[in-house]
Amino acid sequence: MVYQKKDFYFYEAKKKNYAARSVFKLEEINQKFRILKGGDQVLDLGAAPGSWSQYTSDKIGPKGRILGIDLEEVKLTLPNAIFLTKDINDLNLDEEIKKYELKSHFDVILSDMAPKTTGIRTTDQVRSFELCELGFVTATRFLKPKGHFVCKLFHSEAFEQFRSTLKKSFTKVEVLRPKSTRKESKEIFLIALQFSSK
Repeated sequence: MVYQKKDFYFYEAKKKNYAARSVFKLEEINQKFRILKGGDQVLDLGAAPGSWSQYTSDKIGPKGRILGIDLEEVKLTLPNAIFLTKDINDLNLDEEIKKYELKSHFDVILSDMAPKTTGIRTTDQVRSFELCELGFVTATRFLKPKGHFVCKLFHSEAFEQFRSTLKKSFTKVEVLRPKSTRKESKEIFLIALQFSSK
């Protein structure tokens, strides 16, 4: 694992009791695009260690619900969240939705999924793209009409291809590299707004 220097955002996250500095990426996305609102039902893919769910929990309030899924355990308890330590590929999401008495479709699907990096740039980019595709396929099945989808992608030649794919299913697709992104990171976020199910 590459050592990550403790920076301003690391200490801000600690101070505000967030599980990780990545919370500030979602905060900036939400401030710019207003994707989260009170009462929303949100699917958080790649939820661990849980900072995105913490932020979302506050924004959607007591009437909202979060279903967080990750291969790693989320060691948090939030009043409006359920966390599953499972592989989305092996999960019957319909069954989990019924089990936890959730609505059949989500207002927002967030994907901060990232591959375990190998240090080989092209390999990491391909794996990141595959996770984005997985998030998008999940969104096409479980997102409400006019819902929003956010996903993280390691920037590569596949970027324009993926953005074009999203544009076919969403009214607007925005791109953001949040201020809190580390300088050496190749990650970028696509914010797909107003899902149009066809």
